[in-house]
Amino acid sequence: QVQLVESGGGLVQAGGSLRLSCAASLRTYAMAWFRQAPGKGREFVAAVTFTGGRTYYADSVKGRFTISRDNAKNTIYLQMNSLKPEDTAVYVCTARDNSGQYTDALQYNYWGQGTQVTVSS
Repeated sequence: QVQLVESGGGLVQAGGSLRLSCAASLRTYAMAWFRQAPGKGREFVAAVTFTGGRTYYADSVKGRFTISRDNAKNTIYLQMNSLKPEDTAVYVCTARDNSGQYTDALQYNYWGQGTQVTVSS
């Protein structure tokens, strides 16, 4: 069983920045961030593979968010810049043991508890 622990959420003004971290207890094939706002479904944000370091982004965050990984620590990060009020959500760290469609939440095996990100206008 893989355990995931997120940190780094908080309250920021529009245009500000936050960096999220997620530490996994074991190495996985890939990890990703999803987010969910009240009344909305889970939305893919970004993913990264540990072996090749390939990254994937939702169109809504391209150019503003950067996902990265530390292979030695089984940890991923999400640097969020130029934050907008619509980025407000609970950000959840996920992991999976295989490749596939990285935007599909159902393909991820492990889920963290989530960390709140609130962006004020």
